[in-house]
Amino acid sequence: MLAQIRRAAVVAGLGATALLTIATSTASAFGPVPPANPYLGPVGTATMHGDSEASDTTPLPGVGTGGVHADFHEQAAACPTILQGADGLPQALCTKITDRAPKVLLLDPSNGNTLASLDLTKGSLLGGVYAYLDNHDQMVTVDGSGNLLRIGHQRGSDGKWSLSIASKTDVTQAVTGHCGGGDCDAVSSVSPDYQGRVWFATDGAAAGFVNTDGTAHSIVLAPGENVANSIATGPQGMAVATDHALYLLNVDGGGNPQIVWRQAYDRGPARKPGQLSWGTGATPTFFGPGDGTEYLAITDNAATKENLLVYSTATGAPICSVPAIDGTENSPIGSGNSVFVASTYGYPYPALPPNAGTSQPASAPVSGGMTRIDVTGSGCTVVWTNTVPSSAVPRLSVADGKIYTFTRHSLLGSGSSALGSGSSALGSGSAGLGSGSAGLGSGSAGVTDNYSFAVIDANTGKVDSEQFVGATTVNDTLEMVGTIAPGRIQYQGTTTGLYRITPK
Repeated sequence: MLAQIRRAAVVAGLGATALLTIATSTASAFGPVPPANPYLGPVGTATMHGDSEASDTTPLPGVGTGGVHADFHEQAAACPTILQGADGLPQALCTKITDRAPKVLLLDPSNGNTLASLDLTKGSLLGGVYAYLDNHDQMVTVDGSGNLLRIGHQRGSDGKWSLSIASKTDVTQAVTGHCGGGDCDAVSSVSPDYQGRVWFATDGAAAGFVNTDGTAHSIVLAPGENVANSIATGPQGMAVATDHALYLLNVDGGGNPQIVWRQAYDRGPARKPGQLSWGTGATPTFFGPGDGTEYLAITDNAATKENLLVYSTATGAPICSVPAIDGTENSPIGSGNSVFVASTYGYPYPALPPNAGTSQPASAPVSGGMTRIDVTGSGCTVVWTNTVPSSAVPRLSVADGKIYTFTRHSLLGSGSSALGSGSSALGSGSAGLGSGSAGLGSGSAGVTDNYSFAVIDANTGKVDSEQFVGATTVNDTLEMVGTIAPGRIQYQGTTTGLYRITPK
């Protein structure tokens, strides 16, 4: 999601311990969820991908397979990142349509209405980067001025809420010092490690961290490489994928970032349609059957089928490489021994990052499809595949064993279902913006496209339910991530606002 145009062009009071109790007390074939990062908000709702390990899982039960209320809130902005803190208040990082600058929203948990908003400085990412909620319910991000921000919220004596910058740390030198300063590079994502450092990666493949004392340190991963997705942090370090390789980083004896291991992957001959960069479309995913972090997974960009790649987190040794989908801009779901990958091949984005380059082929129908691959003693095995045209980054509830997403269908599509195979997939980051409107072809929602809230059985891959929510450009979920909140509530961003989905 950033990746979203370049990822954005992602029960009150419940804390991490309480959420883990929910997960462990509910029978499920999946899990465990990764360990609770002490510097994050609640497990499942504090980052775009649920946790610092980017597992795209949650210990919370989802909306379920019954009827739903789909309440849409127009924001005049794409909202790829919707999070919820331990205080029960949802927060969103959105990108305004008018100037593509980011803004933070504080939402009413009872209805999804906006309680307060705060404009941020626009950066080079067309308005926003990956953010997270810390253990004080503050949103943490880097804005266009090169400052690491912690954004808090408060309620005045008049009962009105407001958002304000609680602290800022200048990280400009660490971000742009390797390329001459100015606006030559920009932070694309941030994530805390288990010691309280805030790790970051930049578009130009610099990576580093801000210490708890405010000092920033960085290195360049490799000349000529770029980062177009988010990062992930686990107890073993920070994982980041460039458009050439997957890296695990940690801190050396001198207190500086170091590369623990690097694994190059097949980046293919060019960017594929439905992707936002020439390389992997995936944020690295920590997962595993023991502590939830033994493995790291990404997808490559091989032709013609992209492979799911699984590595040992400790050593970087390859576990398996398995053909998975035509192409994807989504982060995999990782839980226990299972990985789930959704195709975004051919997904029509209204706009692309300025350095995306041409795709090969120039365009293609949306292929759709999702697959589950399990790590076994002898490697990896495909368990099931389906033709679901997912138009959002799917999220797995380990509490109920369901995968929650949205689907995109077209009456003019060529898929196997009566509604065709039109689908979408935004990616491991946030949402892309643009001025395309309905009927403009591959750059926007077509006049026959429609969107539905879908629930998939993670054991079998079968669709349990699919409920129509809209059929215009404003309903385009653009491969953005959905967040499952306490109370069986799901928030989902679109090109112009967000949905609040609840059971009927």
